[in-house]
Amino acid sequence: MDGAEPSTRGWFEGVDREDTAATAEAISSGSAEEPAEWPTHAVESGFAADEDDYYDALHEATMAATRDAVTDAETAGDQQLIHAVRSMDDCERVANELAERVAEWAGSRHEDAETGVEYARELAESGDEGPLVSLSQRVRDLDDEAADLRAHVERTAPEVAPNLSALAGPVLAARLIALAGGLKQLARKPAGTVQVLGAEEALFAHLRGRAPSPKHGVIFVHEAVQGTHPDNRGSAARALAGKLAIAARVDHYSGERKTELDADLAERIERIQARDVDE
Repeated sequence: MDGAEPSTRGWFEGVDREDTAATAEAISSGSAEEPAEWPTHAVESGFAADEDDYYDALHEATMAATRDAVTDAETAGDQQLIHAVRSMDDCERVANELAERVAEWAGSRHEDAETGVEYARELAESGDEGPLVSLSQRVRDLDDEAADLRAHVERTAPEVAPNLSALAGPVLAARLIALAGGLKQLARKPAGTVQVLGAEEALFAHLRGRAPSPKHGVIFVHEAVQGTHPDNRGSAARALAGKLAIAARVDHYSGERKTELDADLAERIERIQARDVDE
């Protein structure tokens, strides 16, 4: 088919039928100005023996292209960040739950038993033996793993979403990306949705008429919200969510660091918190 017009070229022109990677790439990146009799062209060019053979090849190439796309999506930086922050949260949650069990168990044996992960660490490193100490060592190991994962998230989140990480902090940025399902999905969400990510149960209760509208979700932990008087936290959460939504879009579509976002947010929050003084 050398020298053929663009409108008569098949998807697989010049592609080795046995080269799965090449046929998958042809499906992923190929295009045509207008429809054409692709099976006929494929047979005439010698790519396929007949129309059925062409569709078999098309099916194989499409499946290979889909597998490649899924692999690329799963190994993308934002997806790896999601796995890390979710694993960190799981380790912290399980460590705290087991620490409560350790405290209850230890309380039945020692009058001076304490509570929390730190107490479990003390028991784990006491040099004693037995199932209680063994359980305490599991708490210690999970706490250590959570700390390692947190450090990983703090290193990698700024690489995946530099503006979002600068405004929200790496861990909160990672949690927002995880709640949205990815950086692309977060970038497509309006500020109002970003504001209540993580508060889905409260939002659904509100929609059913059983609770007031939530003012914030996981962004509640941000200093811009925490450092604002409760009466003005709704305003602070809206301002923060607005800037975070913009930051996510910049990170997804360009990845360019926009330091003016930091200054804009700081100025907006300062004005909101000034109301606390005036009042």
